[in-house]
Amino acid sequence: MMQRLTLLILLFIATDKTFAQKNTASKQVSTFTIEAPQLNCPKKIWIYLPKNYETSKKEYPVMYIHDAQNLFDAKTSFAGEWNIDEKLDSLRAQVIVIGIEHGNEKRIEELTPYKNEKYGGGNADNYLEFIVKTLKPAIDSKYRTKTNARNTAIMGSSLGGLVSYYAVLKYPEIFGKAGVFSPAFWFNRKEIIELTNNTPKLKTKIYFLCGDNEGDADVITNLNTIDELISEKRCECKNLTMKKIVKGGQHNEKLWRDNFVNAFLWLY
Repeated sequence: MMQRLTLLILLFIATDKTFAQKNTASKQVSTFTIEAPQLNCPKKIWIYLPKNYETSKKEYPVMYIHDAQNLFDAKTSFAGEWNIDEKLDSLRAQVIVIGIEHGNEKRIEELTPYKNEKYGGGNADNYLEFIVKTLKPAIDSKYRTKTNARNTAIMGSSLGGLVSYYAVLKYPEIFGKAGVFSPAFWFNRKEIIELTNNTPKLKTKIYFLCGDNEGDADVITNLNTIDELISEKRCECKNLTMKKIVKGGQHNEKLWRDNFVNAFLWLY
């Protein structure tokens, strides 16, 4: 079982053209490239703007989501997109979404905070520094954004879920909301538990999601462990944590696509 889940995570680093379809990104979505000095490479960024952005003068909250190849466009996705643009359009959602493309063969390095004895990794500090110190200032300077933590979210699945959770521990003053989907806590289980224990306060609003058929029971066990540790640090009356375990849910785009709207509505 664990080998199956690990294989899915590792395969996720590539964009397999056997799954490619026609371009499905809406006109609300555009892309640009920005230099990432912390990673010594350029990064392709996808941006979704709400339909009324050009005709309004208001400021908008921002969501930063990893693995941008899988968010908006079937043509670039690994195994199906999340349909984020269509879903947000249907909700008339007043939010800007920033999708950050993964680094292909460097995906594991970028999305893991500590090295794994078998798979390596451990460059998430630089990746998150790029988001916080390079990308976010660029977005805030060019677009009408609400810049405080309350209006800044981070979201991802699998390794993206792991790094999103790590981000709120490291930068609570930046990210006030997080969507943590099928987090690969197994990759750095000991270190993440220790970091959670050593975090005195955690005010971030967090939506946890996983399926009960993801390939290994440790996904649920690890998520429950983290959830319990967080619960010890804050009063349940504040309604800052939501945990959803989907019956039959597997470690794939369908699970994350089907539950994105519920996560978004709860977070906002």
